[in-house]
Amino acid sequence: MWRQPKTVWSVAFACVVAFMGIGLVDPILKPIADELGASPSQVSLLFTSYMAVMGVAMLITGWVSSRIGAKRTLLIGLAIIIVGAGLAGTQDTVGGIVGFRAVWGLGNALFIATALATIVSASRGSVAQAIILYEAALGLGIAAGPLVAGALGGMSWRYPFFGVSALMFVALLATWITLPASAERPQPTPLSAPLKALRHRGLLTVGVTALLYNFGFFTLLAFTPFPLDLSAHGTGLVFFGWGLFLAVSSVLIAPWVQRHVGTYVGMVGALLGFAAVLAVMAIWTDDKRVLVVGVVVAGGLLGINNTLITETVMKVAPVERSVASSAYSFVRFSGGAVAPWLAGRLGEQSVHIPFWVGAGAVVLAVAVLSTGHSLVRAIDAQPEHGAERIDSEIEAEAVTVGTA
Repeated sequence: MWRQPKTVWSVAFACVVAFMGIGLVDPILKPIADELGASPSQVSLLFTSYMAVMGVAMLITGWVSSRIGAKRTLLIGLAIIIVGAGLAGTQDTVGGIVGFRAVWGLGNALFIATALATIVSASRGSVAQAIILYEAALGLGIAAGPLVAGALGGMSWRYPFFGVSALMFVALLATWITLPASAERPQPTPLSAPLKALRHRGLLTVGVTALLYNFGFFTLLAFTPFPLDLSAHGTGLVFFGWGLFLAVSSVLIAPWVQRHVGTYVGMVGALLGFAAVLAVMAIWTDDKRVLVVGVVVAGGLLGINNTLITETVMKVAPVERSVASSAYSFVRFSGGAVAPWLAGRLGEQSVHIPFWVGAGAVVLAVAVLSTGHSLVRAIDAQPEHGAERIDSEIEAEAVTVGTA
């Protein structure tokens, strides 16, 4: 799995930097709020605008990529991220930062919707190995984001934005140099294809499951820094531990869980464990030690779920994986867009309520997933739980698949 062409490593590096954007603002949420005189719900819009635009843009990424090709789509996405991140750091109002985070979200949609399929088509080995490599990049990016932001944010909340913009420029150059243009003309994807794909029960079920667990995910990410009340550096270290455990569990623990208990049971166990962690954080919100341990443990559980649900999305519906992924991402990021703002508003009433709401949403996600348990279990009926097959369909597939 680790002996890959330069193309795979350059896209994987770009993935690491792109996914830094998810956790980058955690350590600087409170400094931004303090310096600009904003409330938790106002600064949480840095997540909301980013996720909302990314979710809606997922509906058009397949249409774009199937017409201009994977390389151009990746480069355009990276260029937009460079501009959005860089200009976000120059703003003097929360509204300005929120606006350019939305621009950043558009670039991220174009990039991540193409990155996974590029890694799958260019890598050596099975689909499962490509997914694990992608999830490793995701985990490292999520881990590195808070660490970089904690280090740079201690000097100024603006520096993390500039740092990501600079790293993205390096990623753009690496992708431009190492990724060959496709010799084949891609088959154009209809603009309506992702919405039509949601007619398939399995895909819709998994999408709604992800929407609901994203309430817990982004409650943890966007609200915890406020009751945690540490310095930018301290918050960065906590969320670095979260992202590092997420990466390790994605690569090492998730495949073991899938082999021994199956995809469905693995996802249910990880989600119920995450809901329990949020409930504990809701009860002992005033104890910083509980919050720190809860954040890190949640990273491991989310890493397991992310890897298993990624493969499920790619196999659960009889549609092209590019279309399935766009439809799934559109639905799941809706939860990611609403949750940060809602957590901030609820947290202004009581610091305990956001964690209770997040835990309840994750439990509801399990209930939704259970309605399609037979469809998910069918994946486990394939050889090696459906994780070790790679065929000509995957190799020739249009390069527009992506998850986050």
